[in-house]
Amino acid sequence: MRKLAALAAVVTMSVGALTACSGGDYCGDLKGYVESAKDVDIKNADQVGKMLDQMKKVSKSAPKDLEDDWKVVIDYAEKAQAAKGDTNKLMELAKADGEKIQTSMKAISQQAKDTCKIDVDNG
Repeated sequence: MRKLAALAAVVTMSVGALTACSGGDYCGDLKGYVESAKDVDIKNADQVGKMLDQMKKVSKSAPKDLEDDWKVVIDYAEKAQAAKGDTNKLMELAKADGEKIQTSMKAISQQAKDTCKIDVDNG
């Protein structure tokens, strides 16, 4: 359970750090993603689904070097949505994909800092 909470925190913290992004398609799309991800409960399949729609939009405008990272994040969100709030399934997912999602979110956060001039030290 602790690992699941930590993983959800990584995604949420990274999302929160992106709120200062401005300009350009990618930064504009990130803003939409950030809005959709506010207060998302990873156990709520509907909330995850709305966030997932925005993730897919952002991934289409993301720089080429982030395509794989966005795919990892989207795959994780799809699996979390499919778990339909089942804590055991979410814990298994966090255990299986936790390291990958953290690495991808770090790369996405770094790109947001570099491209959109955001300080993402909190993420």
